[in-house]
Amino acid sequence: MRDVLVAIIVLGGLPFVFTNPQIGVLLWSWLGYMNPHRLGWGFAYNFPFAAIVGAITIVALFVSRKQLVFSWPPIIRWLVFLNIWFLITTIFSLQPEDSWPQWQKVAKIQIVIFITLWVMGTKERIHSLIWVIALSIGFYGIKGGIFTLTSGGGDHVLGPTGSFIAGNTEIGLALVMVLPLIWYLYLNTAQTWIRAGLILALLLIPVAIFGTQSRGALLAIAAISFFIWLKSRKKLVPLIIILLMMPLLLIFMPQQWHDRMSTIVDHQEDSSAQGRFQAWKFAYEMAVARPLTGGGFESFNAENYERFSPGLVGAGTGKYHDVHSIYFEILGEHGFVGLTIFLILGFLTWKTATRIMFLTKTSHPDKWAYDLAAMIQVSFVGYAVGGAFLGLAYFDLGYHLLVILVLTLRILEQPSP
Repeated sequence: MRDVLVAIIVLGGLPFVFTNPQIGVLLWSWLGYMNPHRLGWGFAYNFPFAAIVGAITIVALFVSRKQLVFSWPPIIRWLVFLNIWFLITTIFSLQPEDSWPQWQKVAKIQIVIFITLWVMGTKERIHSLIWVIALSIGFYGIKGGIFTLTSGGGDHVLGPTGSFIAGNTEIGLALVMVLPLIWYLYLNTAQTWIRAGLILALLLIPVAIFGTQSRGALLAIAAISFFIWLKSRKKLVPLIIILLMMPLLLIFMPQQWHDRMSTIVDHQEDSSAQGRFQAWKFAYEMAVARPLTGGGFESFNAENYERFSPGLVGAGTGKYHDVHSIYFEILGEHGFVGLTIFLILGFLTWKTATRIMFLTKTSHPDKWAYDLAAMIQVSFVGYAVGGAFLGLAYFDLGYHLLVILVLTLRILEQPSP
């Protein structure tokens, strides 16, 4: 039944995509973030819904008679440069048979990111995209929060199968990033019953983040808790949630959770933490050996470990370790050039949000833009902190939020009619 429902929604929406490519972006985002087809067990599980929606959305760009606007601020030029660099490092990859499939996957995501920049250039469309992203990922936070409460916190909360955020650490970081967006929606929603639902989500998602048992996600939610309060126009509700929920959650979680979290400090005794350090050392040494291009996509493998860091493979566990860090992932796979571009994008994203907040701080009609920029900054705080311990450098959400900021600033700087 679930398979049929997803198929009806997607296939039924395709005719509207032809004349409204923004619907294609919303539909693709729902499929990409929530992965609803993975919630079934029949034909829809592996059906290429996202590819079909993406292809028709591209066609819609050419057949739509509505005016579409595309801009090239510096941050977008750097994003283009990053994608060009991904292609270059793939051409010179140490393992081209593995790198090209991953490049294709990343390129498809980036194409939709640029389509978003092209077609979602109004306040209403931006707001609808935030709703889709927040609800798609937030679904797993609400579901995971209930699961954690009913199971006593003894089992891991996981994300949608076969996605970027399938694992407990990945869904933990995604939930951290989406939590500020839900607060933004609460601040800019008038209907009482919807606000009540958003408050419920704000209560359950932190429970789910704890329930992932991800140490990186714990550090990330600790970081954003302060920044949500600091950057929000209304500070009482987040302060109450932080002061009341965090101690209660710490008391509620079982001893095995506390034992796992304690390894954040006592990392010398934790094999997982030591594996991360080994992977980071390997990434650095591979980047030093290949400073321009790194090893290319999917270069964290046994052969490259033996080549650039002999002795690390098999140390302790008999296996080589994946990177578990957005920074070392980019460094190892795309060299110092790739890491520099990646960090510049992060700086320009923060700067764009700051610019929006400066322009709208005293403007009541534009308070939505102020709230959005502030909460996206908080999302990036979570991404920067949690991403230091999780390998999600190519996850759609960070790039989508970057483009949303660009669109928001463009709206604000357009001359009034």
